[in-house]
Order: sequence, then C-alpha cells, then structure tokens
Amino acid sequence: MSKRHAYPMGLIGNCAYLAYIQQNANINWLCWPRFDSSFIFGGLLDEEKGGKFQISPENDQYESRQYYKENTNVLCTEFKTSEGAFRVIDFAPRFAQYDRSFKPLMLMRKIERISGQPRIRVICSPRGDYGETRPETSFGSNHIRYMGLKEQVRLTSNIPLNYIAEEKSFILTEDKYATLTWGIPLEASLRETTETFLDKTVTYWRTWVEQCSIPSIYQKEVIRSSLVLKLHQYEDTGAIIAAGTTSLPEHDGSGRNWDYRYFWVRDSYYTLSALNLLGHFEELDAYSHFLQNIVSRQQERFQPMYTISGEARIEESELPLAGYKGNQPVRLGNAAYFQIQNDVYGQIMLSLFPLYTDRRIVKHRRLKDPKLIHTLLDHIERTMDEPDAGLWEFRGQKQKHCYTFLFHWAGASAAIKIGRHLDDASMVSRAEKLKELAAKNIEACYNPELKAYTSAIGGSAMDASLFQLIDMQYLAPDSAKTQSHLKMLEEKLRASKGLFYRYKHEDDFGEPEVTFLVCGFWYVRALTAMGKTEQAIEAFEELLSSANHLGLLSEDVDAKDMSQWGNFVQTYSHVGVIQSAFDIDRQLNRQPFL
Repeated sequence: MSKRHAYPMGLIGNCAYLAYIQQNANINWLCWPRFDSSFIFGGLLDEEKGGKFQISPENDQYESRQYYKENTNVLCTEFKTSEGAFRVIDFAPRFAQYDRSFKPLMLMRKIERISGQPRIRVICSPRGDYGETRPETSFGSNHIRYMGLKEQVRLTSNIPLNYIAEEKSFILTEDKYATLTWGIPLEASLRETTETFLDKTVTYWRTWVEQCSIPSIYQKEVIRSSLVLKLHQYEDTGAIIAAGTTSLPEHDGSGRNWDYRYFWVRDSYYTLSALNLLGHFEELDAYSHFLQNIVSRQQERFQPMYTISGEARIEESELPLAGYKGNQPVRLGNAAYFQIQNDVYGQIMLSLFPLYTDRRIVKHRRLKDPKLIHTLLDHIERTMDEPDAGLWEFRGQKQKHCYTFLFHWAGASAAIKIGRHLDDASMVSRAEKLKELAAKNIEACYNPELKAYTSAIGGSAMDASLFQLIDMQYLAPDSAKTQSHLKMLEEKLRASKGLFYRYKHEDDFGEPEVTFLVCGFWYVRALTAMGKTEQAIEAFEELLSSANHLGLLSEDVDAKDMSQWGNFVQTYSHVGVIQSAFDIDRQLNRQPFL
C-alpha cells in the first residue's frame, strides 16, 4: 500500500470566513472578506505566491499534534521540542452581542507556553489578488499594517514587531498574542480582548452543540460534522457553500479541479436536511430569506448554483498559480452555473417543507404564502421531460436522469403535504399528478436486463446516487426489485466495504478513478432502510476511517490506500455522517432490548 495522502490541516471559522491551519500552525488558506474572495494566505495552492502566517519552532526538530477544544471550532496545535513545549490556539471570534451574532473578520492566535524555553518564529506575509499583490508594510506602536490590499490588513501583537518583520526566532518565556484584522483594527487591550473573546467563543460553540439533538451512537463524529456544517453557512446572506477551497484535485493529476466556494441548491438541501435532524432551524430560516431573494429575480428557470450574495454569473477562469502538489489548472469560478439541472426544484421544495409544516417553528416565522410552492410546481411540470446535465454536472451531454425524476417525485410529495397543511386543494391536485408523472419517468429508467434502475432513460450505466431510491422510500425496502437494484449497484460501483464510485462510465475527463465519499453514505442509508444494520455499520466505520487526524472528511477517497482527495472540508461528506448515524441509531432502537 502506498503512503496515504490526507489533508494535514484543521478548519476554523465564524460563519463570515474560514481558515485552514496546518500541523505546523501555518495558515495556508484564508479568503477575505468573503468565502469566495481572493486568498490572503494561499500556500495551499502556491507556496511561493501564497504567502503564510506561521507560528512554529525555530527549526524542524519537533513533534506536533492538533486537536479541537472539545465541542468547539477552536483549534489547538501543540509543539514539543528539546527546549520546551508550547501550543498555538487559533479561533475566529463568534458569540452573541447586542442581540446579534458577533463574527468579525478577525483571526486570533494565542501562543501559550507549556514548559521550558522553546525558541519560536512568527512569519506573517499576506497576499492579495490571488498572489499577484504583495502589500507594503508599515509599523505602529504595537501593530504592522499591510497596505495595498482592498482593505487594510493589520496584525496586532505583543511580540516584538521586528522579530515578526525580520522572521527572527525568539525565546518564548510568556504567553503571546497575535490578532489579524481586515478593515477595522483591534483597538482594545490585546491580551484581555483575546482571552475574553476566546472564552465567549468556546461558550458559544459548546452551547450550540448542547442544543443539538444527536443519536446515542457515534456522537463524537456527529458533533464534529455538525460544527463543520455550521461553519459553511455565510450568515450575512444565508447561503451555504459546498466547500471552502478551490482546485484541490479529484486525484493527483486528474485535471478535475473545481472551485466549490459557492452556493449549490443541491448541496444546501442536503446540509439543511442534516441540520434539521440536529434540531437547528436558524440556518433554514436564513436560507429561506436568501432563496426568496433569488426567486424574486429568476423568472424562466433556477440555476444550480449562485454566489453567496445571490449573483447569477460565476465566470470560470484559470489562475497563474502552481496548484496543489502541482495540479493544474487552478480554477476561479465555476461554469456549472449555466447548466440545466432540474433536480433543484424538488430540492428547494424539500428544503422549505419544514418552514410550512413544522410546528416547532413559531407562527410568525412559519411560511403561509402558497405562491412559491406553485412556482416550484410550475418548474417541475415544465421540466418533467427535459434532458439535463444531472447532479454530476456532465459538461458534454444531456439525458433524462433518474435522479432528477426522483427529486421531481419527492418535491411533488412534499407539495402534497404542504397543500393539505394550507388547505389548498389545487396545490394537492397538481402535485399528485406530477408525482405520478415523475414515478412513470423513474420506471422508464428501469433496465429489466440488469434488474436495476439506471442513470437515465434508455441507458445502462449505473449511478450511485440511485441508492436514494431506497432511503427516500420510493422503493419498498423489502421488495425483490429493491434487492436486485442494490445488488447491481454493489456489483458495478463498489470499491470496498463502504466506498463507491459515483459511476464508472467515461465522462468529459475520462473514467473516474477515485470514489466519491457521499455515495458510500447513501449506501449505508440504503442498507439501514433495508434492515441490513450490521452490514451498514461495517461500511459506515470504513467511511469514518477516511477522515484526517481531526475527523475532517474530503470529497473523494482513493480506495487503494484510503487517500483523501478533492475539495476539503466537504459538506456533502459530513452530511453523510450525520444522516447515517441517525439512521443506524433508529434501526438499533427498533431492535429488541434483549
């Protein structure tokens, strides 16, 4: 077995930005002021052009370990050297203040001496315009200003500023602090502010976790996944991104390098489904406002994706950067925005369903206007027989995809329940007819020779997304048709106990070589729905083993050596952890106690 590739970094954030921190306490990815802005630190994609913000021992002779403060998004990187030990505590401040969420563009770092007199070095070298701009510096009494970016970036620290500017090592004899800010400088006491903000941020995250409903099993994994999902909602607008990175390759040399820092309707549906399982509705409330703003501007059809401020155009281009481990191209933007992906209408319907029907949502926040639901039904009806690019976003072909029909069916099913709740007979009648049409199209995807549902009408290719025919209860879990469909998916797409290729036919870039992690979780959910609990647990635990040292999951996994690939941290994958754990827990609770 070759050496496993895993992303050696942790993630922090506050729902305004994300930062990725390596095991040497270098921030190698941080985009400001938004998720989709240029990086300030981008060593992840180009060590020379990307700059760095590193706090580490003087030389490479050290041991390090990373961990989160329990039930928080506060990350600790601990170093042990022959001279002593210290830890770096990194966090993005987040807590309630004046009845609002305080989430500044401020990254706080506490350097805590543990023992001895370790020699450390602090390097802060930000960049702008994706590495093209190297800012000028000037000194204040206790800060360094980095000028020439879109806003002033300021590093405030009680470390001698010349040591930082000259990248000079020094002996750590007491706790030190370093706070980086965008636009607004830190003017209060550095030590007191950092300690206060740290305490409040830890309390915020632990309180948020305490308010989660979680299963009785796999609690550690579910909690980490929940914290990950929360970080990926851009709270200012309510948009949820797929991942905070761009151009991390599907596998080494694949050319499948995409920018995921945008709002996908599909990914958001899955993320909201998981958050709703946890009992958190504030994210759904924010999402609904974001969605209503998009709906008010879109007339003919909805796009599969938008920017986090709801803009429609996301032009794709290539950046002159070295790329992760030399992988090219490095992409900015994503051309999938203009594709036809008709599953989005059902997913929007399912996402909004709780806001119309769940009585835990108080009346003044519960939706009552049927107009949006009728609009979505209009779109489902109009696109019922229209070929599309499908959820895998094929760039060179359009087909009538079974996955799209499944979400037409599920969306219509949700509309029936919403219509009954609103006492809207016309909505119920329309939705019932569309549900029948969608089911007819799903059945047209059934291949009697394979005894399974294929990717599209008239095709023979298997598609791992169609595990969801089982867990979404289109197929009865105990039917012969379900058993044969599952068997064919296992035969054609399975790579190990739990890892599955999304498909194995050639696409625009050839045949996929690595597994798509969420497909494995869909398999677990299908097994659980069919009562195959022991098999589901085996598969689930293999999927969990693909996490990095902090329990963070990637988009893709190479079945040969369990290497992580693709964009990271991937929301899809962490959704799978939460949903699968809940499913297994429910199934185990149905079994006799003795």
